[in-house]
Amino acid sequence: MGLSLPLPEGPAAWSRLRWRNLPREARDTLFLLGVIAWTVLPHLGRLPLWCAALTGAVLLWRARLAVTQRALPGRWVLLAVLLLAAGLTAWSFRTLLGKEPGVTMAVVLMALKTLELRARRDAFVVFFLGFFLVLTHFLYSQSLAVAAAMLVSVWGLLTALVLAHMPVGQPSLRQAGALSARTAALGAPIMVLLFVLFPRIGPLWGVPQEGIGKTGLSSSMRMGSMAEVALDDSVALRLRFDGAPPPPEAMYFRGPVLSRFDGLEWRPLSPSFPNALQPKANLRVAGVPLRYEMTLEPLRLRVLPLLEATGDAPLAEGLRVAQREDLQWVAEQPVLERLRFTATAYPRFQHGPVQAVLGLQDHLELPPGYNPRTLAWAAALRRDPLYAQADARTLAGVVLQHIRRGQYTYTLSPGAYGRDAVDEFWFDRREGFCEHFAAAFVVVMRALDVPARIVTGFQGAEPVPVDGYYIVRQSSAHAWAEYWVKGTGWVRADPTAAVAPERISSGRNLQAPTGLVAGAIGTVDPALLARLRNGWEAVNNRWNQWVLNYARGQQRDLLKTLGFSTADWEDLALLLIGSLSALALAGAAWAAWDRWRAEPRQRQFDRARRALQRLGLAAEAHDTPRTLASRVRARFGADGEALAAALEAVEAQRYARAGPGGAGPDPTRALLAAARALQPLAGR
Repeated sequence: MGLSLPLPEGPAAWSRLRWRNLPREARDTLFLLGVIAWTVLPHLGRLPLWCAALTGAVLLWRARLAVTQRALPGRWVLLAVLLLAAGLTAWSFRTLLGKEPGVTMAVVLMALKTLELRARRDAFVVFFLGFFLVLTHFLYSQSLAVAAAMLVSVWGLLTALVLAHMPVGQPSLRQAGALSARTAALGAPIMVLLFVLFPRIGPLWGVPQEGIGKTGLSSSMRMGSMAEVALDDSVALRLRFDGAPPPPEAMYFRGPVLSRFDGLEWRPLSPSFPNALQPKANLRVAGVPLRYEMTLEPLRLRVLPLLEATGDAPLAEGLRVAQREDLQWVAEQPVLERLRFTATAYPRFQHGPVQAVLGLQDHLELPPGYNPRTLAWAAALRRDPLYAQADARTLAGVVLQHIRRGQYTYTLSPGAYGRDAVDEFWFDRREGFCEHFAAAFVVVMRALDVPARIVTGFQGAEPVPVDGYYIVRQSSAHAWAEYWVKGTGWVRADPTAAVAPERISSGRNLQAPTGLVAGAIGTVDPALLARLRNGWEAVNNRWNQWVLNYARGQQRDLLKTLGFSTADWEDLALLLIGSLSALALAGAAWAAWDRWRAEPRQRQFDRARRALQRLGLAAEAHDTPRTLASRVRARFGADGEALAAALEAVEAQRYARAGPGGAGPDPTRALLAAARALQPLAGR
């Protein structure tokens, strides 16, 4: 266990206990504990509070035992803590099976195993648990930051593995770290080759990715819910256009369409009439199509927020979607991993039935007993002779004009609204976010006997593309309205544009309060924060495109670039096997050359050993120079003293601190000369 240190008494004594004064075994243990803490750290936000506290306490306990060279606890103590952790895990998750309970128990086992570091085999168990724990991070996130953090963990575990195979104190921690880094660098080409050429059966990671639990679009909407989404500045999607991008006011990304209103919440429509009587999509497009490529971050929904109006199904391997009558593109399953696809949109379009159908009645329903003042306002407007026979466009214009001139305020913090939220917004408080304006507009239009509904999604994008991609953030979440016009179909109306036109025309969102660090940077240099964020997002986007979204399509493109005409599985397998074989041959050739370069004196000694065999001495490859020196003295006596001394010189240099091949004259030359001098005596 190494030298024993007295327990320091008081803070002053602890301050005198420097790293270099610790026994080497204690330093190696502290290094391993630091690597374990670094590996566990990204999991802390997902672990139960008791698990984080227990893990930290155990690691600190083990560090104190290493510093003070105290004995490790007995097995009964570890068993009691393990049973307690298992019970707390079952209490926290109601099971011991599954991803979250499994990761929790793996973290606890890793911490407890450090209290059993009595032998090398215990250290190996810790190393393997550490490598397994590294993999568990990718069950939650495959971001560039997590990958970089886990790369540091792998380097630390490899360094600890090198130290465990060496005698205490040899090599130093710096040498072990350099050796592990070189080893990882030598394995990197094979890793890259396997990543590029190993057959892709599905996405790189078939597990939920980061972002699933964050705010985002929803299949329902209450007045105030979109404002919560707008506080999230994370990336929702990225897109790149083949040609000139559309203006910001045309960038509407259509998500869930909400038509059913119960007085408090808007939800998707459950049709009351048979399908034959429902409005059809009837998409009619004109003008030049707009092709774009989109990278969509994970959602909790099946609806893909595509650019209006995307007429053809988005093209992506394994993606199956269908377009509904309200122009929503719906996938078979919720989007739980990042998607990358191409699609075509038509900025000039019309859709929906041009003549009234019975199913449009579903878009006129209003819950009884809610918002009576708004309904009375609409009824009074209808009684006005000017609007008694007005069409839908005219009525929509009147409602939008009322919003424009009614001193309404567009704000992220309108406060909570009561039961009759539309009444309160329309007449009293007159402040709200996009969903307040959209919901009030739809209620008023329905009260005017005009079919209307709410559309949610995103509107606008960052004005300057980053690395060629326009970024749409969660803060660009938006709600607008559609109303039906006879002879035309559904028409978009965005009431937000009536009170905050800059929100639509320039895509400028309301800004949520920044944090302390971001606020300080923005105060010093307002553009610096934007540049830093854009630079990081450009790097992160390249990681997403080149690594996380690398799939079978990219593999086929690579094979075609390399000259394979068919680009099938057989070509991929042949290329992979051939590349691995070439790497193996190159590695074997390099190892042989390195051995030849690094062991010239060993080759000289092999020549000397053969010379000893010609003298009649038994000199096998496993015999040490000292053993051979004893045989020379026994065979030749004083005449062989020069040869025996040369053999002992070889022994001394071989095990010198500098190692074989270190500085100093080569004693094998004297060894060969002494062996030739004894040749006449060999036959005696």
